[in-house]
Amino acid sequence: MQHAENSREGLPAVSLITVCYNSEATLRGTLESVLAQTYAPTEYWIIDGASQDGTVAIAQEYQQAFAEKGIACHIVSEKDRGIYDAMNKGIRLANGRLVGIINSDDWYEPEAVETAARAWAETGYDMFYADIRLIRRDGSTMIKRSRMDRFPSSRHWNHPTTFITKATYEEVGLYRCQSLYDDFDLVLRIRRAGKRIVIRNQVLANFRVGGASNEKSLAKALRRCRMRYQCYRNNGYSAFYWFECFAMEMAKLILS
Repeated sequence: MQHAENSREGLPAVSLITVCYNSEATLRGTLESVLAQTYAPTEYWIIDGASQDGTVAIAQEYQQAFAEKGIACHIVSEKDRGIYDAMNKGIRLANGRLVGIINSDDWYEPEAVETAARAWAETGYDMFYADIRLIRRDGSTMIKRSRMDRFPSSRHWNHPTTFITKATYEEVGLYRCQSLYDDFDLVLRIRRAGKRIVIRNQVLANFRVGGASNEKSLAKALRRCRMRYQCYRNNGYSAFYWFECFAMEMAKLILS
């Protein structure tokens, strides 16, 4: 597939995707953060799961603002089979060389897209990610740093800051729609394929803590542990990773 480059300094065309469902309380912040980018994406796909509130109407309110910025904004609203199915829809529709996904509870820092685009121009990466600011329910924050661990772990990988080339998705495959940790499963597949991964220690996105991956319950933590462990096993990693998964979930249980 041929991917058009943006005329600005030869930087790559970028497609952004936001998946949402009944997100009227938080969607505006996400949309405003896309509009505020110092390097505008070529297109923006809003993939809605047939919301019953004002989510779609809010997205439609912003279409003119996106047009004025030269961003092609597309809204797709229909039932789906969950968040990863919705992400897959957006990825299939994306035409940019780079694809970034920012969910409707989260928002970008203004330089997020430009940083990812310049990093690709400098390195030709297949996958990129950076630091993230976690927003707790009480309003307090902490920075989760990114790092390339020798032994793969999600401890230092941050999905809202991730940009992956469309070519990598086409080669490695999309989300498998199997568990809560489909995103980490994709990271493991990209690593196993020997793809080039680039990291920046710069906060590029903000993430509200409190979703299904952080529910404070021992039973749910153990269930998440099993799902995370299955990702490792599905990708050929050893049984040793059970201890990594257990440690991760216990830390989240204690600190959440």
